[in-house]
Amino acid sequence: MEWIERFNKAINYMEEHMTEEIDYDHVAKVACCSAYHFQRMFAYMANMPLSEYIRRRRMSLAAVDLQSGDDKVIDIALKYGYSSPTAFNRAFQNVHGIAPSMVKKGGASVKSYPPLSFKITVKGVEEMNYRMEEKESFRIVGISAPLHREIEKNFEVVPQMWQRAAVEGVVPQLASIMNSQPMGVLGVSACCDISGEEWKYYIGVSTDAAVPAGMEEYVVPAFNWAIFSGEGVCPQAIQELEQRIVTEWLPTSGYEYADGPDIEVYITPDPANAQFEVWIPVIRKD
Repeated sequence: MEWIERFNKAINYMEEHMTEEIDYDHVAKVACCSAYHFQRMFAYMANMPLSEYIRRRRMSLAAVDLQSGDDKVIDIALKYGYSSPTAFNRAFQNVHGIAPSMVKKGGASVKSYPPLSFKITVKGVEEMNYRMEEKESFRIVGISAPLHREIEKNFEVVPQMWQRAAVEGVVPQLASIMNSQPMGVLGVSACCDISGEEWKYYIGVSTDAAVPAGMEEYVVPAFNWAIFSGEGVCPQAIQELEQRIVTEWLPTSGYEYADGPDIEVYITPDPANAQFEVWIPVIRKD
């Protein structure tokens, strides 16, 4: 229950700072987790990215201001962090389907998105197959790309990486040097706040072989891992499993996210009939 309470505190913090720049790192600290894991968990629980939630809340409040006050549209735009009237107009129309100037005139219909409140819901659906494994650090070799601090901006980065890896023959090359656990082609989101390093996504394998030209190495830190197995058509099947981990398993598991990388292990290469594992770093709740 503490886990859910911390998320609701983060929601309250954002509500108190909707007219200011919201620092994702600080919001995550309120929820006692990393900025990366907070954004991932929020998106799975709310069914929308964190940035979209903030945008909807600001535009809901802006609509109230437009209807009830004497402030000019430009003043309200500045209040909610938009220095450009064009950007504010675009954001407002994306949420409400109408220009802010029309709302200012009165009589226009707008939408209201109230603050979220999280709670645990017992669903009682399919079982989840997982195991706990404490593992020392291990080395992977592969290709990488930098990730944005707002994780929804990476929705194009990661698929493009996998497409490039397939077209350029990177996956077979990696498979040829794979020689240690976990066995499979790995997708690693190295987004640790404690290390202070740049967030990166790796496609690689666990190996002690030399680093091929054009590739690099990354050492996955030692962690206690919760490892979930699944199968199906990817990426949909693995995304559904990751959502279930966050919304069904994690809140009542007695564990919480550690500040470490997430790992996807692709055991079979066929995306239409994939076998895979999802590794999440966890620590016992205090």
